[in-house]
Amino acid sequence: MKFPLAVPVIALALFACFTSVSNAQDIERNAKPSATLEADFTLPATDEGLPGDGPIRRYEWFQKLWSTKRAKWAGEVKDKQGALVFLGDSITQGWGDGMRGSFGDTLVANRGISGDTTRGMLIRLQKDVLDLNPSGVVMLMGTNDLEEGADPQTIADNLALIIDKIHAHNSKTPIVLSLVFPSSESKKRPAEKIQEINRLYQMKVKGDAGVHVVDTWTLFANEKKDAKVEEFPDLLHPNEAGYKKWRSALRPVLEVIGLVSPETEPAASTQAINEAGFESLFNGKDLTGWGFRPTTADERKSRERWQSRDPNAPAWPVIEEAKSFDGKPASDDHRYIAVNNRLVVTNPPEGRRIQQLWTTRDFNSDYVLKLEFRATPNADSGIFVRGKQLQCRDFVLAGPYKELKNYKPQEWNQVEIIVTGNTARYQCNGEVLEEAFSVPPRGPIGLEGDRGQIEYRNIRIQPLGLSKN
Repeated sequence: MKFPLAVPVIALALFACFTSVSNAQDIERNAKPSATLEADFTLPATDEGLPGDGPIRRYEWFQKLWSTKRAKWAGEVKDKQGALVFLGDSITQGWGDGMRGSFGDTLVANRGISGDTTRGMLIRLQKDVLDLNPSGVVMLMGTNDLEEGADPQTIADNLALIIDKIHAHNSKTPIVLSLVFPSSESKKRPAEKIQEINRLYQMKVKGDAGVHVVDTWTLFANEKKDAKVEEFPDLLHPNEAGYKKWRSALRPVLEVIGLVSPETEPAASTQAINEAGFESLFNGKDLTGWGFRPTTADERKSRERWQSRDPNAPAWPVIEEAKSFDGKPASDDHRYIAVNNRLVVTNPPEGRRIQQLWTTRDFNSDYVLKLEFRATPNADSGIFVRGKQLQCRDFVLAGPYKELKNYKPQEWNQVEIIVTGNTARYQCNGEVLEEAFSVPPRGPIGLEGDRGQIEYRNIRIQPLGLSKN
């Protein structure tokens, strides 16, 4: 059946008309006066039908800020696709639109609104965060809920809803959760309530490998468990020193999960592996030369006794047979990974998990072991010498050497261990931690994981004598 020429002409005209209307709608939407756009983001007048529970702030200043900021962000959705999004309240907002260049050339989107609560963030999550299809989400939230009288359980439940929505949008989107910062009773934010929120937060995300917890409470709390005035002049908002510490706490985690490019390595560290007389124990690319060793009978008994005394003791995997990770970028459970020329002990989803990675060789002669490490706040690891552990931690917060003068929190630190006979001399950045630590006559070198994230690099050894076979 043939159609008259007029039919396709009419069809083209209708299509052009439809396209013009659609384009006109887009132009109209983009050309809306700010007052009209702000009306699109007006905070609902009541709580009816809104997700979550707990307080939603409706002070006049807050409603104005809520609508103006969100209207502005609506015009940035296209340009901020794939950004690393920071979701929070005034503490996040105060970091600035570009996070003051803290994360190099990474595309960032600051979605903090001063005064916001966890429920408010849940309400605006879709348009402000998920519509950006973020590469990752960094969250700090909950302090304003306390001022409004919310109980910690309600706050934690809202956090769980936010995390569920992010996972539902894209299950592969990594989430970095900063624990609620300390404040003060004078700010209606007592220490015990903040600690309870953080405890519940960690329970909510336990076992979730997509959530990376950073202990920013221990990082900032003073001996009374409140904020320090030298970092929080008003006992609530950080100053420049506070933001610098937050950035240093976040950056190692963001680098390891690939959201931020690693900073330039210092020349001294890149040259270290070529140090005369030293052999590298880590090639920077994979776990060749490292693996799991079977759990001994004595270790099993020790663990059983420990866990019988403390039902909340950290998980402690039992290894049934030796396993080498030669050529592999990670252990089977991804607790140990090779990335960015670093051997990383990752933060376990359980919160704490005691586990060891061993060299596949034993080192029975006297030797000098050198390496560098960087720890997230309050992280706990260890270096095994001939099978016996020397503590390697975020020393200032986790101890046991809290009075070190040269230790650099959340920065790279130099370790040297000299093993002679049955003793080891252990120092960090030139300070002696152990002068004569007793060690067995033979055994492997190992790296332990407990809590937090620890990175090791430039792991190298220099034999000093004959092997003790």
